[in-house]
Amino acid sequence: MPNEPGPWNTFVEGDNLDVLARLPDASYDLIYLDPPYNTGNDFAYHDDFKGKRGAGAAGRHAAWVAYLRPRIEAGHRVLAETGALFVSIDDHEVAHLRLLLDDVYGEANFLAQVVVNLNPKGRQLGKGFATSHEYLLVYAKDAARCVLDATSATTVVEADFPLEAADGRRYRRLPLRNTNKRFNPLSTPTLHFPVWGDPATGQVATEPFPGAVEIKPVFGDGTPAVWRWSRPRIDERPDDLECRLVRGARGERVDVYQRDWRHPVGGRRKKLPTIWLAEEVGSTDTAVAELKELLGHVFESPKPTGLLLRVLGTMPDDARVLDYFAGSGTTGHAVALANAADGGRRTCLSVNSAEPTRPGSNAERAGHPTVSSVTRARLQAVAERVGGGFTEL
Repeated sequence: MPNEPGPWNTFVEGDNLDVLARLPDASYDLIYLDPPYNTGNDFAYHDDFKGKRGAGAAGRHAAWVAYLRPRIEAGHRVLAETGALFVSIDDHEVAHLRLLLDDVYGEANFLAQVVVNLNPKGRQLGKGFATSHEYLLVYAKDAARCVLDATSATTVVEADFPLEAADGRRYRRLPLRNTNKRFNPLSTPTLHFPVWGDPATGQVATEPFPGAVEIKPVFGDGTPAVWRWSRPRIDERPDDLECRLVRGARGERVDVYQRDWRHPVGGRRKKLPTIWLAEEVGSTDTAVAELKELLGHVFESPKPTGLLLRVLGTMPDDARVLDYFAGSGTTGHAVALANAADGGRRTCLSVNSAEPTRPGSNAERAGHPTVSSVTRARLQAVAERVGGGFTEL
């Protein structure tokens, strides 16, 4: 069929720099990277990195950045103008990576440095603190045009909406007056006007009605304030407002509140915090279990699909996703899970090199001579179990 959609997952084996050179400009909406960490151990990828290890810590940092820079620059070229980049990293290189990304993407396009609690118990080996986190650095190609939505439906908490209307809908009260003193009758005169309300019935209107009292917006200290809604909006949504008698430091007064519904039209989303807990996005342990269920214990520290599902949730459901440090294939797995869950049409290109797996490792013993063999096998298994298809270029 000429209009048949392509597979959700595509895999390319090869050096990511060579693969990136063949991709068109601005061809991907979301890039997620989990590059090799500079932990002081042998580096897994063939490049100039290994040859510079004798130069000490400064030399190792410089060699790591030199290895990564052309790959970050190539990724920048293939990212759409409305797109976003997420990069996982640990404490060893987060400062150097931040500087590199500032240089390539521009400081103005930095969006967040997220702390990800991937190891709740903390690493118990070695001296010092029990490290329990990594980071996600988030950048836009162009912050003014980026379509990333840093909110999620999964972060909305039922307990935040303690009240219940007569029809069973849950809500919370928010002051209708603007609580920010930067907005006042001098700065925003059109929003300083009286309304009328009846605290006995809760009714609110912009015109007087029987039993109503006049209410003007004021701050807690009695100084004039402004409303958050205009007169026309109040007239359009009277059922979303209620009048109440409140007691403050200056005694009783009548005030107006917005009924902020738990399930508004279009659904509710809440801004994502910059700390993501393992109970929300999964941990290294849950990631190992996910992969083990598909292929056996073949990878020591994969990322959990929950982490990637949260990342994917910040972008449109037809995003073209690229992961050119694909590792065990978590990104492609998460793309399939997201599409299966919400009917989206995301696609993912995963790139991994044919670097040999460590002799004697679980992966080698399971019949995977290269890291790319693990990626390929996982994405094939995902296509069989979750759907969406799989192809290899």
